[in-house]
Amino acid sequence: MSPAPAAGDLLRLAEGLGDRFLADLQALVDVDCGSYTPAGVNAVVDRVAAAFAERGWTTERIPHVAAGDEPQLGDLLIARVRGSRTSAEGGARVLLVGHTDTVFPEGTAAERPFRIEDGRALGPGVSDMKGGLLAGMYGVDCLRLAGFDDFDEIVYAVNPDEEIGSPFSGPHILELARTVDAAFVLEGARANGDIVSARKGVADVHVVIRGRAAHAGVEPEKGRSAAVQAAHTVIGLHGLNGLWPGVTVNVGVIEGGTRPNVVMERCALQVDLRAPTAASFAEALAALERVAADVVVPDVHVEVSARTSFPPMERTEGAARLAGSAARLAAEMGFELRDAATGGASDANPIAGIGVPVLDGLGPIGGDDHSPKEWLDVASIAPRTALLAALIASVERGI
Repeated sequence: MSPAPAAGDLLRLAEGLGDRFLADLQALVDVDCGSYTPAGVNAVVDRVAAAFAERGWTTERIPHVAAGDEPQLGDLLIARVRGSRTSAEGGARVLLVGHTDTVFPEGTAAERPFRIEDGRALGPGVSDMKGGLLAGMYGVDCLRLAGFDDFDEIVYAVNPDEEIGSPFSGPHILELARTVDAAFVLEGARANGDIVSARKGVADVHVVIRGRAAHAGVEPEKGRSAAVQAAHTVIGLHGLNGLWPGVTVNVGVIEGGTRPNVVMERCALQVDLRAPTAASFAEALAALERVAADVVVPDVHVEVSARTSFPPMERTEGAARLAGSAARLAAEMGFELRDAATGGASDANPIAGIGVPVLDGLGPIGGDDHSPKEWLDVASIAPRTALLAALIASVERGI
């Protein structure tokens, strides 16, 4: 049984890998890899798989098989490295999760290639989440350079579809999560340096309102306006805001109508619901469905369908212990660390939902994700990589 390496030693090792990290970061950022650009996603997967193989990890690559009208997605990569102590001997099993897809269309990398300005790395996906994707790999490098292998197995799920809710990779990630003692999701740390111990759950709700078309000038009385019903529905849905702590409801898309002189026959609403706890999530979703189905305009029909993208990630006792360890280890490396709750969702949400202790936001510090201004703080790469390494070493069997 080898002792956990000192936090300061891990930091020095991470600093020594900084130039190589930046070279790899540039190579990944300069590839267009939006979720619906499978060739680009797989180009990133090729690079990452080769890097794992070079380090002695075993890899399994699972291609996405599109069914029907489904869009084709990139491959899921699962990498594994074994330690010296089995789980029966008390060795911990740890899951790392990072994603290869971004939200940007083809051509973005050519328009905004990787560059460093005033201590910040810039480029599409640099923070969300090419930096975190590499931090997982380099964190384990630091452990191995320090001679630490006192674990059963580290499993790394490299996900091609997180930005669209992980429809393909999500079940695979949950299957892996059921076998581990702790999980670390490598989204970038908040712009203020906070890691994430809680996230809101998300439901995507579609409301389709069906009325009756008619000539708006000649015989409007024969029509049944989906637009009028939609107006009442939108006001009712937004009225749910503030009824539960932290719950938000937003009608983000309204689509309908054909011409201004035709009474609108059909209108579709896309609604975003977010809630911080399982209880408030269930209550708010039920209320949303009731409000959406309430008909004000006679003879209008409403269809409501809801899909839970991510359940709430609540700050459990296990997550609190991991956050406490992270704060202590950061202090040993010379910086202050806090954990926070956020409204955005990630692959950490369903992992927390099955009771596995999980922390998120463990990549380097970054901000302005999903925008042309997206950035990553270069000075944070080494300390955050070292922190992740120290956290992996701190995980105990049955945490």
